[in-house]
Amino acid sequence: MANIEIYTTPFCPYCARAKKLLSAKGVKFTEHDVMMNSGLRKKMTGMAGGASSVPQIFVDGTHIGDCDGIHRLDAQGKLDALLGIGA
Repeated sequence: MANIEIYTTPFCPYCARAKKLLSAKGVKFTEHDVMMNSGLRKKMTGMAGGASSVPQIFVDGTHIGDCDGIHRLDAQGKLDALLGIGA
């Protein structure tokens, strides 16, 4: 299974929505809270090509986007393959 990382902040409805989708897929992920850690947010922003909003989601080190992006991939039928699940 893929290494999935999600950068979040508490009380973020978009973060909750993205985590809910990942949980529904049955995958394990590592959550990084960037709220009180400016260094971690800077790292996330660099890895995400300048995107500083949360959530930002990475699969095996590849940036796959934010909440809208992960849901778009799911709607297109592409998310399961990226996550290493499914047929």
